[in-house]
Amino acid sequence: MRLLGYLIGPLALVAAYLLFWPVPIDPAAWTPPPMPSDRHPYNEALKGIERLAEGVGRGPEGIAIDDAGRLYTGYDDGRVMSFDRDGGDPRLLADTGGRPLGLSFAPHGGLVVADAVQGLLLVDDSGVKTLSREADGLAFKFVDDVDRAHFDARVFFSDASSRFGIHEVMSDAFEHRPNGRLLEYDFDTGQTRVLLSGLYFANGVAVGPEDAYVLVSETTEYRIRRYWLKGEKAGTSDVFVDNLPGFPDNLSYDGEGRIWVALYAPRQSLLDALLPRPYLRKLVFRLPEFLHPAPVHHAWVLGFDLDGRLVADLQYRGDGAYAPITSVERAGEMLYMGSLTAAAIGRLPLAAVPQRATP
Repeated sequence: MRLLGYLIGPLALVAAYLLFWPVPIDPAAWTPPPMPSDRHPYNEALKGIERLAEGVGRGPEGIAIDDAGRLYTGYDDGRVMSFDRDGGDPRLLADTGGRPLGLSFAPHGGLVVADAVQGLLLVDDSGVKTLSREADGLAFKFVDDVDRAHFDARVFFSDASSRFGIHEVMSDAFEHRPNGRLLEYDFDTGQTRVLLSGLYFANGVAVGPEDAYVLVSETTEYRIRRYWLKGEKAGTSDVFVDNLPGFPDNLSYDGEGRIWVALYAPRQSLLDALLPRPYLRKLVFRLPEFLHPAPVHHAWVLGFDLDGRLVADLQYRGDGAYAPITSVERAGEMLYMGSLTAAAIGRLPLAAVPQRATP
């Protein structure tokens, strides 16, 4: 009984902490659709990924490739660098002083960089220039990805969350509120415009064929949204593909009828079970970080046709997997991949990609 008396006080404090300690999140209830596991049987198509520019830096999250096949990426220490198609001839282009993520090419020369800390940047021979840090009076918190139009001077980019920055990703995931935006920057006018707000962790951005639409991934909603730029649907949006088997990250259109999607990690049954229960999410959030649901080390890339039908499903979760994959770009007969944490750029011959029959 004496031992029980000693334990009651500490146990009461622990219970009070787990139940009532203030947290920076305000979780919303959401019931995700059932996992589509039967449509995505495991395979090892990504086992043979070759590693390029190994050891140069950590976290080449986004990849851009110019017409000559030269590779461009940014690292977690702020460096923006370029390499030849085989990962050689490294050149330092700039240090943004932040965290460069997605990259694309500016319409009048230079490289547009989505920097999670500094905003939308232009890197050219003169150095680093800030293009945009806010829209409609709301400062960017987490600029994530960028892609360019092909027929005018616009680029399209995402601000993943207006509440949480790059070091608070799990806070946004646990809260599950639509804090993200899709935006447009016009180089001719210098103006920034909000195209879509109310997105669930707005992440990867890809402009479709003929600049007809722009795609944006909603990572924590397991879907990809399409915003129409032309035609009778211009100014409206719809869902390009939903109920994905993982967390969609960066996107790319390869010019050959394929949309490539990097999945950061597979969905987790524990997190899906917590999503309809905001109170439980608060409780779990108060636990030590090592007890939070953690992403599985699983390399995963999906390919879709322009109607949103799955045509490629590439995976690998064995020893030495190149994961997490956060971007995928096609150049000629190669797929190049980036990662938020790996110390190399990934490459896989397109000939190694098994094609799925479309229904």
